[in-house]
Amino acid sequence: MEDKVIIANNIKQLREACGFKQEGVASYLGIKRSTYSNYETGDREMPLLLMEKLADLYGCDLFELYSEDKKVVDAMLVTAFRMDELSPNDMEQVAAFKRVVKNYLKMENLLEQ
Repeated sequence: MEDKVIIANNIKQLREACGFKQEGVASYLGIKRSTYSNYETGDREMPLLLMEKLADLYGCDLFELYSEDKKVVDAMLVTAFRMDELSPNDMEQVAAFKRVVKNYLKMENLLEQ
């Protein structure tokens, strides 16, 4: 499967699992809803900077958005919790928190090795 289609499937699953609307995610990313919709359908390739912001929002590593492995996708969905009617600023705060947690878990994993 083509990368942009894999990413499209994953970001749609993550958005729906979190209870976000396309309009809210697009606003958080600073783009139009129609542009974001094209990313979710795989009609357009998402720029790396936007993918990094989405990875932070969803609490996953960027490379995981490229994964077709059901275990990896399921692990990403574990961190999803339903929130609705969040402002772009609220989403920034959620992304910052998830980034801290993700980095903490990485450091803890490195210390165990």
